[in-house]
Amino acid sequence: MQTVLPILLDSLNYISVLLLVSIGLVLIFGLMQVINLAHGEFFLIGAYGLWFAQQMGLPFAAGVLLGALVAAAVGLLAEVAVIRRMYDRPLDTILATWGLSIAIKQAIVIAFGAQSQQIASPLDSAVSLFGVPYSAIAGVVALLVFAILYRTRFGLAARAAMVNRPIARAIGIDTRRVDRAAFAFGTGLAGLAGAVMAPLMSVDPQMGFGFILPAFLSILVGGVGSPAGALWGTGLMGSSQTLIASWWNPVIAQIAVFTLAIVVIRLYPNGITGVRR
Repeated sequence: MQTVLPILLDSLNYISVLLLVSIGLVLIFGLMQVINLAHGEFFLIGAYGLWFAQQMGLPFAAGVLLGALVAAAVGLLAEVAVIRRMYDRPLDTILATWGLSIAIKQAIVIAFGAQSQQIASPLDSAVSLFGVPYSAIAGVVALLVFAILYRTRFGLAARAAMVNRPIARAIGIDTRRVDRAAFAFGTGLAGLAGAVMAPLMSVDPQMGFGFILPAFLSILVGGVGSPAGALWGTGLMGSSQTLIASWWNPVIAQIAVFTLAIVVIRLYPNGITGVRR
């Protein structure tokens, strides 16, 4: 029990953070058909937002909130200035968001340098489960996100637009406003995930890459355009990654996860929550 429990808790924490990143991708692609290759850089913005807040003497909670808000604000600016001109043009959004990712990364290097930064883990962010310390921040936030998506007017409007955009517009939903809010919300979630993970990682300009690829795999496995699919996909991918890495090694874990993703996508081309062909 004492050996298995820490692994399970680490797995749950990784799944929760990956879920926050994946839901943002699901919302952005499901609503606007935008393949956001800059999503990892919004993760990065959240982490550096927390680091900057701590340099200013702000508490951890304020730093996490700041990182998420800055990521959301940058995401909203990107949507208004660039992304909204490319809806329903997925191939063009790949190039546009790739350029955006380069611009964000270089801006961070110019502002903060290319060296790694360290953030101390706050003592009050962990709870004890059966005597094992566990950070519950990501899990609590993931539950709140699903509550927003399934228990609020914004969540209802966003899910309606994802299912059938013309009908959603016909019944009075302002899809343009939903697009802006969803893009900011999705990038804010990525920033929040980055801030939550910052104390556990080395904060550097490359840290977002380690989450963006697993997030894309998770939504392909779970089902593109479905928040519930993101939950299934991150659960399968995240648990496999963490458990295999703990019992074997990270390289074998990555190979196993990619192999598992290929098998699942081959059997379920529309994802686990989609219709099998």
